[in-house]
Amino acid sequence: MKFSRRRVLQLTATGTLATALPDMAPAQSYPAHPVRLIVPYAPGGPNDILARLAAQKLSERLGKQFYVENIAGAGGNLGIAQAAKAPPDGHTVIVVPPNIVVNPLLYPSVAYDPFKDFEPITAAVAATIVLAVHPSLPVTTVKDLVALVKFNPPKYSFASPGTATPPHLVGEQFRLSLGLDLPHVPFNSGGLAISSAVAGHTPIVFCSLPPATPHIKDGTLRGLAVTSRVRSQALPGVPTMAEAGYPGIEGEGWFAFIVPAGTPKEITALLHREIVRIIALPDIKERLDALGFVPMGNAPSECAALFKAESLKWAEVIRNAGIKATN
Repeated sequence: MKFSRRRVLQLTATGTLATALPDMAPAQSYPAHPVRLIVPYAPGGPNDILARLAAQKLSERLGKQFYVENIAGAGGNLGIAQAAKAPPDGHTVIVVPPNIVVNPLLYPSVAYDPFKDFEPITAAVAATIVLAVHPSLPVTTVKDLVALVKFNPPKYSFASPGTATPPHLVGEQFRLSLGLDLPHVPFNSGGLAISSAVAGHTPIVFCSLPPATPHIKDGTLRGLAVTSRVRSQALPGVPTMAEAGYPGIEGEGWFAFIVPAGTPKEITALLHREIVRIIALPDIKERLDALGFVPMGNAPSECAALFKAESLKWAEVIRNAGIKATN
């Protein structure tokens, strides 16, 4: 939108320009300097993988550096709280899983409100959950694993990316529905949970597919089942839980981009447009498919509705399972 010199003088005289230009300025000057993408977990997890893919493309497309900053701790609360306090100018973006709405249900208090302190951009991708084991375990199916755990209580435990993450909740569903003595060991990211399983310290793991896929493909982990309704394109040889004989065990995670509340709408719209375009790029889509991500790219309003629906859904699960925050 351009103004002639005469029109600028007219608008200045009436005061209209003062209101017209601020609306235009944020998007025109954005980004003014490097943009940080906060990942509230340690490196290597699905949040981190997605954020780094997005950061590279956003840097290329918008002409300023987008970089990932990992701020792990307290089940994601530390990084999320820091993002909530950041200036609402679009130069801080955070990539979050369902914990953004689950943690307030678990902890006595958190230093943010998921609905008031942030503006949603998009739930960019979904990721199924996989049950995997260390190859040293003498099991090749879920039924084998159930039999092994029942025969050796309480020898085994299962790792997850953290308390009340979707993998943990699915793991608890698995444990409770089958009456297994299978303690939970929470980590601060999917990458750390996978590393523990690969090392054999916690030889059973429930985790989002992206950080687990390379290890299952190279044989350092054995995938027993995915918890989606259909098999993953990334691991077509791994059956669903229903195919493995346990149709009631189902769930998946999602990963959303959000910004501090008060970020100009023009910047939010720009980020939404660019992120949706990025996840549709052929090279990125191929990479996402290989890792086990499923593109979503919903609208900000749809992302906000997802947050509310997930809060209600997981509140019931947490209450029924008696899950408490442990870190």
